[in-house]
Amino acid sequence: MSQLGITIDSRQSTLAVVEDIAASNDWAFERSGEDELTILSKGQWTDYELAFTWMDDIEALHLACAFEMRVPPARRAEAQRLIAAINEQLWIGHFDLWLATGMVMYRQALLLPDGMTATPAQCELMLAGALHACDRYYSAFQFVVWAGKSADEAMSAAMFDTVGEA
Repeated sequence: MSQLGITIDSRQSTLAVVEDIAASNDWAFERSGEDELTILSKGQWTDYELAFTWMDDIEALHLACAFEMRVPPARRAEAQRLIAAINEQLWIGHFDLWLATGMVMYRQALLLPDGMTATPAQCELMLAGALHACDRYYSAFQFVVWAGKSADEAMSAAMFDTVGEA
């Protein structure tokens, strides 16, 4: 409860903020339930599914950004090493490997205690951060999963930035 005694339904208003952002970017989206909103977005290398979930028990807006890449069991140990190396580079958010499905996803949460509502700027930054991280490291995951490269080789390739034009 807020100090002023005002109760705001953050679940509804925060997801409405995210819905407005999706609509203004012409992204396909739908409410999967009262507490969840799913957005489809095109990235540089692949399409992303961004799921925003209001988690009432911890008063947080959770973002999970998934992309179509299943890590086969034989490559999971190296993918975990890659995820650890990537997460060392990230200041906000992190990548996970869901062992049950072999799916890679980026996750982040925004705490909103006492009925606080996320601002459009906060939600836009969460979205932009997720898309940037996924675009930045997508090729590293491909190197590990499909090219059989080590996590170190994949990170070297992903961290390589070109300057200028050829």
